Amino acid sequence: MESHKTIPALVLLLGGVAALSIALPIFALLARADLQDVIAALSTPGALSALRLSFVTASISTVLCVLVGVPLAIFLTEYSGLLSQVVRALVNLPLVMPPLVGGLALLLLLGRTGVLGGYFAELGISIPFTTPAVVIAQVFVALPFMVISVEGTLRAQSRGFRDVASSLGASPTQTLMRITLPLARSGVFAGIVLTFARAVGEFGATALFAGNREGVTQTMPLVIYTAFNGGGANVKTAISLALLLLFTAFAVMIFTKSWYPQR
Repeated sequence: MESHKTIPALVLLLGGVAALSIALPIFALLARADLQDVIAALSTPGALSALRLSFVTASISTVLCVLVGVPLAIFLTEYSGLLSQVVRALVNLPLVMPPLVGGLALLLLLGRTGVLGGYFAELGISIPFTTPAVVIAQVFVALPFMVISVEGTLRAQSRGFRDVASSLGASPTQTLMRITLPLARSGVFAGIVLTFARAVGEFGATALFAGNREGVTQTMPLVIYTAFNGGGANVKTAISLALLLLFTAFAVMIFTKSWYPQR
């Protein structure tokens, strides 16, 4: 039986409009791209450096998001009340906050005159406009994707398994390792993909908090922005680099799909 026959025509129409709103801009980018331009753009030291920096920082950011995001998602799943609601709202805030506002908030926190930055400055530690600042900015904007993915997966699972394990005398740690984390596996995998893709594409918070220093904080989105605005390159270079970033993100998702657990 063809499942689309059970879907109302209006739903198909609106769904098609939604799909085209995403597909058409991408097709426009593909139409303007040229393979020779892509190869030429890749041959520049700045592009290679930015690509390498983007992958390294995004990988570190993803690992950090897994380490702190999964426990936070478990907390939000297990506990209810005002505290969990406030924490959930704070976690989701970067999703709706303009990235530049996030960068400004990080700068006011960790800058030389910031809430914590002043103490670091006394110790001779400066975080803004360094490579660690790129990682911090990426974690700030990408962490919600990890938390939401894992929490959603756990909420879709029955609490019965965990309750039974507890009733049989399993400790909280045993329940976590043998029940909760295996149940959250698909959410963790999905969170890794979304977190990494978001970190690679991060621009606003990075530009304001980490700057645009070639080889230090200049990631691929910043190279594209610089090229499009005539910073020693041209629009063709910007299009080529944007296409490269698009293909990179697409390849990550396809590769991940090959080992992502199927239902």
